[in-house]
Amino acid sequence: MAKLKIAGTWSGVLEEVDLENWTISSLREEVAKRSNCDNPHFINLICAGRILKDDDKTLTLTQLGIKNNSKILATVTSPQQSQSLVVEEQSSHRLARIRAAATALAERHADGSLPLEDFNIEVEDQSGQKVRLGTEIDQRAVMMGLMLHAKGKRFIRKGNYKDALEVLTMGEESFSICDPKVIELIDNVPILQIDMVWCYFMLRDIRWLSDAGKRLEMARAGIERAHGKDSLRLRLLQGGRYPELALHLRLELLEGVVAFHSGQLEKSRQALASAKAKFVQLQVPDEALSLVMSMGYTQRDAKRALRMNNQDVGGAIDFLVEEKAKKMQKDEEDLKRRDEIREQKQYGVTPLKKAVDLERLNELVTIGFEKELAAEALRRNENDTQKALDDLTNPETNSHLQVKIESRKRKRQQQAKDSAIEKVVQMGFERSRVVAAFEEGGNLEEVLQRLTAQPQVNSTAAFDGIGSSSNPLPENVGSDIPDQMNEVEDQNKTEERDVEMEDELSADIAKGDAFTDYDIEVNIEGEAITEYLSMVESAGIASK
Repeated sequence: MAKLKIAGTWSGVLEEVDLENWTISSLREEVAKRSNCDNPHFINLICAGRILKDDDKTLTLTQLGIKNNSKILATVTSPQQSQSLVVEEQSSHRLARIRAAATALAERHADGSLPLEDFNIEVEDQSGQKVRLGTEIDQRAVMMGLMLHAKGKRFIRKGNYKDALEVLTMGEESFSICDPKVIELIDNVPILQIDMVWCYFMLRDIRWLSDAGKRLEMARAGIERAHGKDSLRLRLLQGGRYPELALHLRLELLEGVVAFHSGQLEKSRQALASAKAKFVQLQVPDEALSLVMSMGYTQRDAKRALRMNNQDVGGAIDFLVEEKAKKMQKDEEDLKRRDEIREQKQYGVTPLKKAVDLERLNELVTIGFEKELAAEALRRNENDTQKALDDLTNPETNSHLQVKIESRKRKRQQQAKDSAIEKVVQMGFERSRVVAAFEEGGNLEEVLQRLTAQPQVNSTAAFDGIGSSSNPLPENVGSDIPDQMNEVEDQNKTEERDVEMEDELSADIAKGDAFTDYDIEVNIEGEAITEYLSMVESAGIASK
């Protein structure tokens, strides 16, 4: 037994403390009793400058480094303070998960590695074409920046501007890793700057005023560089459409707000007046909205199309038809890519953990080589076509490739068979009977029928293996257990992944399209324009 010296909300010595068995919860309860505190959760404990948290609740006091005569500071928080600390800690933990998941996804999808998932994250331009930006480091940084930007936008839509700002800052850091020449002609970075200032504005934090002004200057310069003077380049790319109008409205509103709080009333008036004109331009007439909706489109899609086509009904319908066609094409491409990834997983990975390049594989197949053999040649030669050709045309190495392929097939069959045995054992059948039933052959249904037809006999013999027969996998068992080999190879990696957060990030990307960054409901902006124009007028009258 040990003694602990307590100070703070209660001062004294706790005697007969069992350091080997007590946890933080035990200690907190004892201190709460002596402090006349009804709820032990309101007691904070600090030892040697370290806050003792419930995350360590499974550890004993000895394991936490608390010794006999240790000094501990105890404080009491109010329920509101306690709840605030919990919320802040949860937010911090979630932000750390977002950063880690975005980093992991970007690293896996930027360097040609074989995806663990059944999809690839790829950078596309506004027309949906795949693009590669700079080096592998640049590509990875852009991917990470885009994922974090999309997550930040989701927080903005939920009204969680504090967390949105944190995530957008992470996105800004990612983009900053890129070569400036790589990203100077894309508008993602300036739009991210505008989104960050929007968070400042919605948080109503005047301390960000100076930073907001600098960010808006960078955003305007970046948008002009990407869209061209007066958005001429964008207008040509979009066939005369006006997708950027709402974005420019938000930019001018924020410029007007910053100018007002900086005492530049005339500059503020001009920016707000321009923003108001765009706000009026973006108001969708009821008649036009009804016409587009009568074609079978939802109110949201109809409004979006009309806003981006300057309220022209014909242009809006053409836009919606084009977007539907693009979505159908993208869905087909996604299905094709999923099939390609499944095929790549069958071939394994190169020594540097890259996937077999299907384009180069098809070139070899066109020449006349058997596909699986050509894939193995590319795999072992890091997708070097010439070296793969050398191996394929050399009788000795060609024979070695065939042996490797047969070995992989047997391994895949055995792993699938072992997994099938495990599944059946988990149904309650004795392992030795399950293995014997599989040895007799047949598909999975026949194996189960064989087992259920036989009486259950208890066996005293221990059976530690999971089925080691080298017989082929029963017919159709493999179809019930897809990708068994790949699952076994990736098991350790999967355990280390934050699958839930990675799925969230990939879903945010998947839901977006080329116009997501421009698709802004401007109701809040309209109210803010009216509010600040009134404030500018009042300030102008007062100054006179």
